Amino acid sequence: MAGPLGLFKNLFRKDAEPAERRTVERVDAREGLRILVVDDSSTVVAVLGKMLRQAGYEVIDAADGEQGLDTATRELPDLVFLDIVLPGMSGFAVLRALRRDPRSHHIPVIMISGNLRATEEFYGQRIGADDFMKKPFGRSEVFSRIQALVERGRLPRRGLPAGIDDAPASVGTPELVQDTPAQDAGRTD
Repeated sequence: MAGPLGLFKNLFRKDAEPAERRTVERVDAREGLRILVVDDSSTVVAVLGKMLRQAGYEVIDAADGEQGLDTATRELPDLVFLDIVLPGMSGFAVLRALRRDPRSHHIPVIMISGNLRATEEFYGQRIGADDFMKKPFGRSEVFSRIQALVERGRLPRRGLPAGIDDAPASVGTPELVQDTPAQDAGRTD
């Protein structure tokens, strides 16, 4: 069956096996984890929130840096997706504040931005970001970032009951770097 008609008929064959999209099984974080999405784009918040909810996570959102920091220290989510370019307080300032606060210093943070520059990625890692994700992003990238955190012991593996953590005892917080206001001078995140 060659041509478009043959292809169409193949789509509806009863004996055809569905194509498997993944070649390797994904390792998910524990269902019900609370994830904070801090982004001033309502589209990013809606799309990322939908992806995460469909995977069984609880999603909290914040539209700016101040609200994100307040929400993170009050709600203590299990993971934060944090935009770099935010109105008012930048994502970098939020990350520094989270890492300095004993209540939130352990929370994994994935920085996100549509403005990818090697210096941003380096700077984000130096002040304690766990990962960096460039906008626009797809579902597979989001879940590969979460999987990497699970594999590094920063998030609990799916299948474990709440309260049981499979993270090794040696997992600590990312290395902190002291910064000065001069480091932020002239930044156009």
